[in-house]
Amino acid sequence: MTRHPARPAPPVDLLRQIRDLKRVRDARSPRSLAERQFGRAWARLAAGEPVEAVALSETAAALAAVRLAALDAGVMMAHGLDESEALDVLGRAFDDLGGAVDAGLRGRLRAALGPLPHGEEPAVVDLLVRQPRAGATHPGLPRLVLEPAESHADHSFATAVFGVVLAPDYGADPAQVFLTGLAHHLFNASLPDAGHAGDVLIGDDLTARMATVATDRAVATLPVELQSLVRDALGLTREARFAEPEAQGFHAADALDRVLEMDWHARTARFTLDDALGSDTAAGQLDVCHGGFYQDLQRDVLRAAGLFAFDRPAHGEGEGGAGRGTDADPERGGRSVTPLPASPRRGEENDPSETDHPALPDAPAPATPPSGSYERGGHGAVAADSPLAGGPGAEDGEVLRDGTTVAHLERRELGS
Repeated sequence: MTRHPARPAPPVDLLRQIRDLKRVRDARSPRSLAERQFGRAWARLAAGEPVEAVALSETAAALAAVRLAALDAGVMMAHGLDESEALDVLGRAFDDLGGAVDAGLRGRLRAALGPLPHGEEPAVVDLLVRQPRAGATHPGLPRLVLEPAESHADHSFATAVFGVVLAPDYGADPAQVFLTGLAHHLFNASLPDAGHAGDVLIGDDLTARMATVATDRAVATLPVELQSLVRDALGLTREARFAEPEAQGFHAADALDRVLEMDWHARTARFTLDDALGSDTAAGQLDVCHGGFYQDLQRDVLRAAGLFAFDRPAHGEGEGGAGRGTDADPERGGRSVTPLPASPRRGEENDPSETDHPALPDAPAPATPPSGSYERGGHGAVAADSPLAGGPGAEDGEVLRDGTTVAHLERRELGS
């Protein structure tokens, strides 16, 4: 096995937040922010902007969007802020990420913040936005489809931005890594994604032939001046150029996004109300019932409804974390899980002296998978003896005729 030089650990917390732009949207478009930036980046490249300028400014915009979501410079300026005020907000959002980005690169990215043009997109953009990724596959095993599926535009843009962030660790040109990430699935504009299992079944020669035809079709839709740049960037995905820093930076970014995408599903499946309502922000709890003149009323309502037990005093006073019980749940990474108080019926008075609330009983498991969530043979199907099934088939669901078992999503531990 080839050993590669030791490098700093990737900034996984930051990369997770960039990944989440695949699922941030607003009323202006059905596309995710990642898909919209993917389209804007290609539009700017097709209009003749230098690759480096596009790579730095789109990466900077993505980092600001980690904090501001769809509230970009254009939106702020359309709602009463002047350009300098909008830039100041973008800068504060960017700075809030701290030292997660290499110091030298950080300065170049911050200088690239600002309003960005969005011109006419090449035709391949919309095709890649509409083309879903295959999901996790392996030869001879059932496909593991994780919903909602990301698009090839989502994955390509995340890989491009990851590549810029990682470029200093590999001594790579961030512009080259960005363009390679942006372009590495152009062939999927016309070629549906069968996944690794499908590629193996088809065979290397036939897969390569179809991918070449599809890539040529996609590249041909780009301006002539851009075509040569894209073909050179795609060369970095090949084994012959793997020794180049840009190639290694790209492959690192690609692997991280593929696994962090599954990590998103695993983390979502383990979500609890502790994560949302707890006040232990050092442990990642969001305290969404946050401080304000209405906080006491809101907490009283939620407590009386039996939804959450707020152990910490209102407005952040006192010691201890809100919503933190004393019993750690090993299936949730050892985090404490708060018992929920029983909800009194209307007309019954609560005993103010009562401090220990009984936990609500566990809901009975459904006899069949919920309609629209875990469909027969569809997403959620894993092999009966797989550790992803979380237990015997009799516990998790019906064993289907194809030998797969419908597994409840909350029992998965992908990416953890």
